[in-house]
Amino acid sequence: MKPIQGLLLASVFASALAGAAVLKTDPAKSSVTATFTQMGVPVEAKFRQFTAQIDYDAAKPAASKANVEIAVGSFDLGDAEYNKEVAKKEWFNAAQFPKASFVSSAIAPAGAGKLNVSGTLSIKGRSAKVAFPLTVKTEGGKQVFEGALPIRRLAFNIGEGEWKDTSMVADEVVIKFRVTAGQ
Repeated sequence: MKPIQGLLLASVFASALAGAAVLKTDPAKSSVTATFTQMGVPVEAKFRQFTAQIDYDAAKPAASKANVEIAVGSFDLGDAEYNKEVAKKEWFNAAQFPKASFVSSAIAPAGAGKLNVSGTLSIKGRSAKVAFPLTVKTEGGKQVFEGALPIRRLAFNIGEGEWKDTSMVADEVVIKFRVTAGQ
């Protein structure tokens, strides 16, 4: 191959890759929480450890991808005893299923600063197709992705045995997230 052709090919290849770039997550400005109702009282708890790999191109959102992994043992209810309880087999079974994950299958524009995201959510060995709206904006030169995904905990076998009773802990859970990421 002639040097000029090689340079041209390299330039075309670099241009194709430049549009979509994997963004680096800023953990200090990112969060994943779960909100549920226990005995009629709303409870919000935070996952302390998670990773988000986002390959986002604002000019071509349909070419974007997202992959999120959450360490379920990092679920923090604000009390060490409660945290130990939810890591047990009846709840997250963190010993056998240490991570929950979301992998996008489609990201579609839905208006200015809005996207519709669909993909597969896997928790405790069970997977389900999910879809949710997402907002995206720029703050301080970084992209901020925010959204909420309502799920039913029993669909993922979260709350076994006596904890299947939804009069104590409601079946509905909302996973809320804010991921700040940049290059």
